[in-house]
Amino acid sequence: MNAVTASRGKTYDMVYIAMFTVLIAICSWISIPAAVPFTLQTFGVFVTVGVLGGRRGTMAVLLYIIMGAVGFPVFSGFRGGLGFLLQTTGGYIIGFLCTALLMWGMERAFGKKPAVQIISMILGLIACYILGTLWFMVVYTKNTGAVGLATVLGWCVIPFIIPDLVKLGLAYVVSRKLRSAKIGVINN
Repeated sequence: MNAVTASRGKTYDMVYIAMFTVLIAICSWISIPAAVPFTLQTFGVFVTVGVLGGRRGTMAVLLYIIMGAVGFPVFSGFRGGLGFLLQTTGGYIIGFLCTALLMWGMERAFGKKPAVQIISMILGLIACYILGTLWFMVVYTKNTGAVGLATVLGWCVIPFIIPDLVKLGLAYVVSRKLRSAKIGVINN
């Protein structure tokens, strides 16, 4: 590979990472308010990693979190800032990084087969739920008082399971279609 081809590949990487970071932000703005808002963020994360692959997808998710942490209004409700990230729902946002890393790890270990992608998405969602729920409990207890696991699951996980599985299925279909379209260097 010559220097021009390598440079072009890096430029494409940066463009795709930026585009999909914006996709996640847009998906976060589509929201229904609740204790933990119903958003399309998980859809955005799953499509991003599904289309870009583990390395670039994880970088897009990380960039999204960093942008929000430094104050860009990329989180639900057009909010941003480290203060927002450190609130009760911040663990679910950090959980998106766990989701991406888990999907990347499974991709590297088992390839990009459809079953691997679906299983990695499900396990990534579970990892996000676990981290987010633990984070929620710690922050809520510190700020408001003790809260039980069943209560937090009732607020933050159970109402989201069916919608998140629907988003996961849609993201799987969309990402497979985009990858099969062989757009640019998206399939690298």
